[in-house]
Amino acid sequence: NKWRIVFPNNERQKKAWDRAARFYSGNRIQTTKYTWLTFLPQNLFEQFHRLANLYFLFLVILNWFPQVQVFHREITMLPLLVVLLAISVKDAVEDYRKYQFDKTINSSKTRVYDK
Repeated sequence: NKWRIVFPNNERQKKAWDRAARFYSGNRIQTTKYTWLTFLPQNLFEQFHRLANLYFLFLVILNWFPQVQVFHREITMLPLLVVLLAISVKDAVEDYRKYQFDKTINSSKTRVYDK
């Protein structure tokens, strides 16, 4: 168990505070789900956990075999691509709004109680 140690703001205990502060994150709020690097892989991973998207992916893969091909390959990919693109845009907009709200909250002034 690691206990949180709170030190008063004075110079005598500054070294102890500096050592203890390395183990704790700041009190910055972050509610976003994605970063610029993880958006595409994480979003696709989440979208293919939906049964409907897996079904359309199965149809796309199945349609690439000439013996089973019913439609043109491009036509079969169209519904899947439209759904994936629409959900990705929606998730990106939502995550950006969360980022803006977090930025507003993190830059707001706060009151600190000090006896």
